[in-house]
Amino acid sequence: MTRPDARHGRGAPENRTPTRFGLATREADGDWLDAREEVDEGPPPLRTTVTVEKPRTIITRNSSPDIGFDRSINPYRGCEHGCIYCFARPTHAFHDLSPGLDFETRLFAKPDAAALLRAELGKPGYRPASMAIGTNTDPYQPIEGTWRIMRGIVEVLAETRHPLLITTKSDRVVRDIDLLSDMARDNLVGVALSATSLTSEISRTLEPRAPSGRKRLAAIKALSDAGIPAYVAIAPIIPAITDHEMEHILEEAAAAGASGAFFIPVRLPHEVAPLFRAWLDEHHPDRAAKVMNIIQSLRGGRDNDPDWLSRMKGSGPWAELLNTRFQIAIRKYGLNGPRLKLRTDLFRPPQGPQMRLL
Repeated sequence: MTRPDARHGRGAPENRTPTRFGLATREADGDWLDAREEVDEGPPPLRTTVTVEKPRTIITRNSSPDIGFDRSINPYRGCEHGCIYCFARPTHAFHDLSPGLDFETRLFAKPDAAALLRAELGKPGYRPASMAIGTNTDPYQPIEGTWRIMRGIVEVLAETRHPLLITTKSDRVVRDIDLLSDMARDNLVGVALSATSLTSEISRTLEPRAPSGRKRLAAIKALSDAGIPAYVAIAPIIPAITDHEMEHILEEAAAAGASGAFFIPVRLPHEVAPLFRAWLDEHHPDRAAKVMNIIQSLRGGRDNDPDWLSRMKGSGPWAELLNTRFQIAIRKYGLNGPRLKLRTDLFRPPQGPQMRLL
């Protein structure tokens, strides 16, 4: 570790103060990263802390034309998985926290999520559509084992027969197979496991606290065996770091029973770009310039392309090459079936204090 903020077992190699909102640089703050003691063995390990958040509503709405859902739930803010490329990192700047190491150590949990969801689903005029969970931070990150917020959310959605789309990097999702298999029998759920790399040497720095790629493939098999549609998401693909694994991941996912697949080239919005550059300098200095040159060729000459439609697939020769390879592979391994379409006609609002007549 050559950077003073870097910590073994954490993803971000630094913890710079967010500047997008004109905030003053933070001073050292107790046990947090800016307070470093020079000791022979390096800086002390970081503790993960969780702050309870009390939102008034839990469903987030969007009108983006390039994603397949208009509503989502985020049980947690921040993510202990520590994936260096995570496009959700900049949201920590809203709290005057660093999108770097703060994002993966200073977490927020919403324990009232299930109750809030029940109230929102019970409002007159609510119309169901697929509820996406895991599109921002991972609902099955390590603290879910203690807080079980995602479990409560799934219980409400199963009870109300509400369609659900889950995206995760964690095999902890198999804990909820009892609920998910029940929903799957009515075509109410789909689960996407993100498998970025099957190479441990890459994964341990790229996404240091996420379960291994092999564990995620095992989760796909467990879900598939239980009758739950399980998909593999190669998200993101990082040129010259992980792109060479695309075909192998798809082959392994197909063997595990995956129903389909999709991929997204790496996105580097706001503070993610300098964090990712610092990570390259720390772990892949031999190819840092090459990686960024290819990313910029995918993103119209920029580190990141925020434009709708192109942001999810990239543009230019490299984007075309990745898509061609992907299309050939999914045809070869039988992962090119029809898109998942979940039912909405079975929805029944949650029962309130007054009993249903029928």
